[in-house]
Amino acid sequence: MSSYDLRDFIRHAAEAAASSPVAPEPEPSRRLSPLAEEIVAAPVKPSYSPVVLAGVVRLAECLLVALTGIAVHWLYLTGRQGYSTAYFVAIPTVAALTVVVFQTLGLYHVGVFRSFVAQSVRLFGGWTVVFLVTLAAFFLAKMGDHFSRVWLVTWFVAGLGALLAGRILLSFATRAMTRAGRLDRRTAIVGGGEAAEELILALTAQPDSGIRILGIFDDRNDERSPDVVAGYPKLGNVDDLVDFARRTHLDLVVFTLPISAENRILQMLRKLWILPIDIRLAAHVSKLRLRPRAYSYIGNVPVLDVFDKPIADWDLVLKWLFDKIVGSLLLILLSPVMIATAIAVKLDSRGPVFFRQKRYGFNNELIEVFKFRSMYVDQSDATAAKLVTKGDPRVTRVGRIIRKTSLDELPQLFNVVFKGNLSLVGPRPHALHAKAENRLYDQVVDGYFARHKVKPGITGWAQINGWRGETDTEEKIQRRVEHDLFYIENWSVLSDLYILAATPFALLKSENAY
Repeated sequence: MSSYDLRDFIRHAAEAAASSPVAPEPEPSRRLSPLAEEIVAAPVKPSYSPVVLAGVVRLAECLLVALTGIAVHWLYLTGRQGYSTAYFVAIPTVAALTVVVFQTLGLYHVGVFRSFVAQSVRLFGGWTVVFLVTLAAFFLAKMGDHFSRVWLVTWFVAGLGALLAGRILLSFATRAMTRAGRLDRRTAIVGGGEAAEELILALTAQPDSGIRILGIFDDRNDERSPDVVAGYPKLGNVDDLVDFARRTHLDLVVFTLPISAENRILQMLRKLWILPIDIRLAAHVSKLRLRPRAYSYIGNVPVLDVFDKPIADWDLVLKWLFDKIVGSLLLILLSPVMIATAIAVKLDSRGPVFFRQKRYGFNNELIEVFKFRSMYVDQSDATAAKLVTKGDPRVTRVGRIIRKTSLDELPQLFNVVFKGNLSLVGPRPHALHAKAENRLYDQVVDGYFARHKVKPGITGWAQINGWRGETDTEEKIQRRVEHDLFYIENWSVLSDLYILAATPFALLKSENAY
């Protein structure tokens, strides 16, 4: 059985369990233990992705090697030989080869970044190998006469010096980030007893694991689940963990329960899968032995992947850049339309041009979104306790037009570009008290809050597939959530581009928008 098969099995089993009737999810006002409240109240500095950090170092060293080669050429050869195509093929090739060799030697791991001595020995060996391979290639291709030997030797020495200097700075920066907790993965352990103790001891024995354990959560209250395990306190049960993860930054949850406890695991996953965190099942004490590729590793501890953050590491960077760049362009291009709309709103009825509304954002946090006001001021419904229906007397004349065409949503570009709490594309943020058939959305759709695993968006997959506007029936909100979850699981930059391009055409079908 491969890792994907096992993860897929667990996931589908959890989804099947989630289809049975259950009580509504706990309210966010749940009271945590005093120690958990203390952790929640403590300020958390933004963390950096080790994957992105390693990628930035790769790019920086590739550029450093290339620029060093160009600089040596400019200083020594430009006045003597002029520019030769051979040099400008060789330089980027050597730069790319350097990254490949360093990667093979394990030089792009955060643990290595911290120690300059460990880096320098391997780096010297790797850089020497790069030049030996380069010289061999020149010899076999009979191109030795095309290159200056002085240039090669000088580049070797200058490049080595530049790389070592860069690694000195990197080691200082990495240690500083480590001390500040900027590279930590904030982790919660689910399950107590000996299995949890063995896992914690294994993780804490590895200073480079990047794991910061916050505490333990377990539904049991007997001798198998003591209040303190390996020096870490029990902070509550799994329901408490859901609220804990809503109120403080959490990256990872590790289950220490045996795979044989399938029902317990699925019951807990049913509550936790809605969170934007990685979920792993510890395999260090499991008697089940799979192929090495079936496992991923936290440090040296084998784990089975159950759920991943839907958008993380470089994907998160790409989506952020997409939102900022495309959002800024749209804001500039649509500014005449927005100005005209603002004037129309102001002339049509008394009151402000903009309307601010509290909505649920990423990880259920409350955000404030901007809209053009479409209702009379004295009849505005900030919490959307009552859905807007066809011919609703609360809506102004201009309001009917801008709601039909979704022009009222354009100020949310300010949220995307300046506040950063919305994306261009994502599940639409719903108002706090939005209802379908007199029931709150999370009471209608089991696992509704899973749509908050990513930032909400101005438009989304549900909207271009006809599920925009009024959600007066349970089926409409069910279908909208289904489309939102499909988007989250299948996200890509290309999908965002497609949804943006399809949105104007979807707006032509406005029979459900009032």
